[in-house]
Amino acid sequence: MPEMSYVLLQHEQGNLDFVEMPASHAYQLSALNLRLHKELTKLTADNVPKLPRAIAEFHKLELLDEKQAPIGGLHYVNELERTFASIRESAYPLIALLTEIRALQAQLEQWYEEEDLL
Repeated sequence: MPEMSYVLLQHEQGNLDFVEMPASHAYQLSALNLRLHKELTKLTADNVPKLPRAIAEFHKLELLDEKQAPIGGLHYVNELERTFASIRESAYPLIALLTEIRALQAQLEQWYEEEDLL
């Protein structure tokens, strides 16, 4: 089994999401999340999403609440790409943000293919 890490995301309401990522890519998701939050205020569209904030990264996850489950990293990034692609704006910084999201998406797809996990 490949080495996995987890990125802990916190929503405004306090809900938590645990995103399971290849250990080699967890930092990229955290950095992307921080960049998205920095740039969200520059978007002028009326449908800018509310994103959870990355608040921690860790290598081992032991959930004690059986109602909780980690979100797959590729699934999360695919949803993030769909969300940002639906924003009704065609200027910078949206194009740059979508490019960054899609780059991580492509890296994850390649990683999962190489690990034969797709």
